[in-house]
Amino acid sequence: MKPKIPSRRVRVGLISLGCAKNLVDAEIMLGSLMKGGVEITNDPGQADALIVNTCSFIDAAQEESIDTILESTELRQAQRPGQALIVSGCLPQRFRDDLPKLLPEVDAFLGIDQVAEVGRIVTEAIANRRAKLEAQRAEGRANAPAVGKGQGKAKGPAAAVKGEIRRLDRARLQGGGHTHDHAHPDPGPVHTQAHVHLAPAAAVATLAAAAAPPAGPIVEVNVRPAFIPDFGTPRFRLTPKHFAYVKIAEGCNHPCSFCIIPRMRGSHRSRSQSDIVSEAKLLLKDGVKELNLISQDSTYYGLDLRANHSRNIASPEKFRAAAGALPADATTLCTLVRALNGLKGDFWIRLLYTHPAHWTDELIRTLAECPKVARYVDMPLQHIHANMLERMRRETSREYIEDLIERIRAGIPGIALRTTFIVGFPGETESSFESLLEFIRTTRFERLGVFTYSKEDGTRAASMVGHVSESVKKQRRERAMAEQHRIAQEIAAAQVGRTLRVLVEKEAGARELKEARASSWEHGLIRELDSGAFSLRGRYLVARGEADAPDIDGRVYIRGDLAPGKFAKVRIIGHTDYDLLAEPA
Repeated sequence: MKPKIPSRRVRVGLISLGCAKNLVDAEIMLGSLMKGGVEITNDPGQADALIVNTCSFIDAAQEESIDTILESTELRQAQRPGQALIVSGCLPQRFRDDLPKLLPEVDAFLGIDQVAEVGRIVTEAIANRRAKLEAQRAEGRANAPAVGKGQGKAKGPAAAVKGEIRRLDRARLQGGGHTHDHAHPDPGPVHTQAHVHLAPAAAVATLAAAAAPPAGPIVEVNVRPAFIPDFGTPRFRLTPKHFAYVKIAEGCNHPCSFCIIPRMRGSHRSRSQSDIVSEAKLLLKDGVKELNLISQDSTYYGLDLRANHSRNIASPEKFRAAAGALPADATTLCTLVRALNGLKGDFWIRLLYTHPAHWTDELIRTLAECPKVARYVDMPLQHIHANMLERMRRETSREYIEDLIERIRAGIPGIALRTTFIVGFPGETESSFESLLEFIRTTRFERLGVFTYSKEDGTRAASMVGHVSESVKKQRRERAMAEQHRIAQEIAAAQVGRTLRVLVEKEAGARELKEARASSWEHGLIRELDSGAFSLRGRYLVARGEADAPDIDGRVYIRGDLAPGKFAKVRIIGHTDYDLLAEPA
């Protein structure tokens, strides 16, 4: 007798935490689930399976991921005990062997390599969950709590799970386990919640009926991920219609001492240029007006595609030598940008996540000569003091950085530079911090964020001597942001009277207007010094200029009627601390 196919579709929910690169992974999972024909909803209580796409970049992100997982188990127990819980993303990549023991309430863990296989894993996880419940009922425990160590209030168990993870990571580090470190922080959580209906699958019922009580969660996580999406990978975009993130590469080769991302994301691997251009054409056809190029290190793009390449070319000297030896037809970031710039249409190309060690004069010329490239560069520097740069293993000196900034600003008139710095790194003295303050004052970055150092077990920095107290870290961040606050006000004031080309996003909501000078949630709390006493009143549109990347930079508030999702010219008539006020020109 054939199994009865459910009368309705299987519902799948997804919560994505972390950066834009993680968001693209979430979009791929949704696209893969929807390939058979699905719809998106926003009712997590009705989901047959819930995916939590996690971030594990810094301590706060890891805590948030664990909290979200445990809160999801509590919601499941209260509303839908049969719901399958699936954890994806960086947390299972980082703790593949430990999480199944620490979070037995999870039904499946999947890694970066498995994002396009999520449909199969969801089916197996639902069957796994049903088998667990059947086993409980057979033992007369139908009303037993469905959660394991996460039972009860999420905050306590989250701390316990986190503590055990830290202990395990320290033990691995002390035991001489191999570690990898990353190029630069990419913080600022981007929170997206989407819930989809998966097409009916008789396999779910078949697997559930046939499965024996499972020994534990399904675990499909490769130690060293190798996946990179291509044009044929299904994807359902979660960004607004007028902009999109285009992942040009995955992984990182940098040895920075403070970061764990290469251990989670693997070595740098670039997509082919033709594949990226094909995706860009489709996005532009779909109405996208801004292509945001993302990867762990965008300036390294293409170098791994050369014949007999070596991964150890992180330093400026080695990178210049490798780039100079490339054949004339080699793929690089320059050839990619020029190819995208040549596509038909009116749109911006925005370059995110560049490493200072991999800039070349050819890249500066390319950006200057391509009119569709937004005059904006994201280049995290992390510090400027020689000892800090050495301890961070940034492979750049102050002299190199100052010369590079001078060449970029001279070669690309009107460029807006965004950077981030880390304060309170192990060994940072008051003198080295003062040198950073002086650098901020003299360089006058158009956009800047500051982080306090987060000790990540499994990194080289975690075992360094000279750790700085949390109170000193916080005080230094406040002092650095006070310097940038003054600079930002002066830069904003200088825009008054100018005419700018902006991309109109949407009509501003009441909360956005009220918080026009309030705190930002991304890139080092770039607005944390605003009083919030001032608020805009009336009807305004929210827009962004070339100097403002989505979600992380300032905004332009426009008093007037303009079409959302389109470019417009506006005249700047005022400013707040970090935002501009405008009217249609």
